[in-house]
Amino acid sequence: MDDSDEELLQNADIGEYEGDRNELGERHGQGKALHGNGDLYTGSYWNGKRHGKGTYIFRKGARYMGFYENNKKNGKGTFTYPDGSRYEGTWSDDERHGVGTYFYTNGDTYEGEWRSNRRHGKGTYTDAHTNVKLEGTWEKGKLNGHCKIIHSDHRFEGVFAENLPTGPGKYVFEKGFIQYGLYHIVEKKQSKYDEEEEPTRTPIWKCVALEATIPV
Repeated sequence: MDDSDEELLQNADIGEYEGDRNELGERHGQGKALHGNGDLYTGSYWNGKRHGKGTYIFRKGARYMGFYENNKKNGKGTFTYPDGSRYEGTWSDDERHGVGTYFYTNGDTYEGEWRSNRRHGKGTYTDAHTNVKLEGTWEKGKLNGHCKIIHSDHRFEGVFAENLPTGPGKYVFEKGFIQYGLYHIVEKKQSKYDEEEEPTRTPIWKCVALEATIPV
């Protein structure tokens, strides 16, 4: 069970509440709720539900600051996870959905589109140590479609499938030339006796042509 699941369970936990109420005695307006498990919510309510801007602090160290709709994270918000990673962007029904940036604990970032908590749509993943950028189309968390791998002195442009380059593409070098070629995927199993073993898939590049260019 993750922190978001626990947040949903607190809907039925009365706990301690200080704040505004409506004529039916429901939490309504601004208030603060300390749940029985130690979680704390401070912010806006509407007819007994978290609705509007608020801050939810989990006892395990996670924190959400942003907007709610009918007890679920909806709209813009920032979620800081217990391991220190952070997502800043839009939410829909408690899921990362829309446009946002995820800051990973190793310093890497992904900035772009999301769907159902996964990278999905146009986006850029940046490696913090090498500054290499993966720029392109994502589908259910994986690179699929036309993409670029951008290095400091060259870039690759081509098509990806399931996170691997495949088919025709090109390497563009700042020194003044382009290398055209194609990737094909080689699958290999460690054991020929294990029928259930998933093979290792390795992209192999083959150059077919070179073109000289004028450096910018």
